Amino acid sequence: MCHLFLRAVVLLAVGLMGSGPATSVAAEPTSALPSATPEELPLWRGFQLLEKFNRPRNTGGFRESDFQIIQKLGFNFVRLPMDYRTWIVDDDWTRFDEQSLREIDQAVAWGEQYDIHVMLNFHRAPGYTVARPGERLSLWTDAEAQRVCAMHWAMFAKRYRGIPNERLSFNLLNEPADVEPEAYLRAIEPIVAAIRAEDPERLIVSDGLQWGRQPVLELADWGIAQATRGYTPMDISHYQASWVSGADRYPTPAWPRVQAYGTLYAPNKAGMSPGSIAPLIVHGPFPQQTALRIHVMTVSNRADLVARADDRTIWERSFVCGPGTGEWERAEYRKQWDVYQNVFNRSYTMTVPAGSQRVELAMLSGDWLQITEIGLTPGDGPEIVVTLRPDWDRPPAELTFESTLDGGTLVGQQMEDRQWLWETNIVPWQQAQQHGIGVMVGEFGCHNRTPHHVALAWMEDCLKNWQEAGWGWALWNLRGSFGILDSGRQDVDYEEFHGHQLDRKMLDLLLKYR
Repeated sequence: MCHLFLRAVVLLAVGLMGSGPATSVAAEPTSALPSATPEELPLWRGFQLLEKFNRPRNTGGFRESDFQIIQKLGFNFVRLPMDYRTWIVDDDWTRFDEQSLREIDQAVAWGEQYDIHVMLNFHRAPGYTVARPGERLSLWTDAEAQRVCAMHWAMFAKRYRGIPNERLSFNLLNEPADVEPEAYLRAIEPIVAAIRAEDPERLIVSDGLQWGRQPVLELADWGIAQATRGYTPMDISHYQASWVSGADRYPTPAWPRVQAYGTLYAPNKAGMSPGSIAPLIVHGPFPQQTALRIHVMTVSNRADLVARADDRTIWERSFVCGPGTGEWERAEYRKQWDVYQNVFNRSYTMTVPAGSQRVELAMLSGDWLQITEIGLTPGDGPEIVVTLRPDWDRPPAELTFESTLDGGTLVGQQMEDRQWLWETNIVPWQQAQQHGIGVMVGEFGCHNRTPHHVALAWMEDCLKNWQEAGWGWALWNLRGSFGILDSGRQDVDYEEFHGHQLDRKMLDLLLKYR
């Protein structure tokens, strides 16, 4: 399908065209969208639309009302993450379903009608997906998967040949992971060649490696832009997300926060980095008697834990995992290691004597244990709480208690805040820009289980950074658990909006950085 025919679809939709053929269109309209090149992507701002995101949840065609709402709110971009199985016939990945393809045509046409850039993405490609179940063949190593994937992209390139890059781009694969740069480049080379054989000028965008976090500098010579992600740290963006392994064990999010880790390891734990096998330390002094609370989440097999104030033992406990019911909330058997790793999800409190200078929590023996929260209550004052991240192979937290008239604070050696996000997420991708690679944030957002005030505070720091970096972005999603519409959050006062429940505070935040 050529650009001229797509224009005809649009004109028919708005009642501006009679029964004559598409060739009666005499001239292209002036686009309100910014130009887009591989070296410099424009400031796209928008959303993901998920109608073809996953075959089991395939809802058919896209919704014109979404494009209308996006335009009405002043945004200019949609990304369509799609599952290739939604446009093949009877699981034959070499046969295409024309009806399904016409539904994608319609989304591209609505993009033109409503001045919204449309980015097509293979969320599941022949031979690759981040979703479950995996693909039968591997795109990274299998020539047949590479051939078929190239055939699919060539079909879209031919179908949309001539549509200007300010209106349409191709985003090759969603979040390529567990692949080295050399293998990735070998796999996508025939795909890129197939696209350019049909449409040499088409704007192509590659997601970064390792789930979109690592730029591929070699692509500078290929004339391909790149997309990063805005999900760091995952325990905030994906708190209690059902599809993320272990997300139900993430600590309650806070932002900004002290960077502190809470996984403790036995002294003989093999394979750990220097510094990871160490106690969790809270420096004093503690002028008055203080209650120390720890929240234990997961224990692997067995953990013998001791708490000492200076050289004095103030508390000790053995956590022993097993089947059935017990002190834990949930027993989980891990077949690959032949051990139980039980979720305790409960707090334990001990007393730090007045005058203590230092408290440490240490593993004496066992395997490992996660502490996800530590709280101090000096005297009759309020509890001071720090969230501890359960990341693997990180040195346990070293905190300092600072007494104040109204109780005190707990401070750490490193904060996770806007500056930390800049150094973690922006700086590596500035190197890509210096190589002449255009950059955008292909996905970002916060799942609906994260407290709303935390989500908004974290999102604003991300948006400020991207504004300063000059990057566009796309929220996952418009409608749904990450979105501004119908997100299902329990701590939001929704506003009725065109038949949807609108999160006005989140919308206002996005508009502030549009």
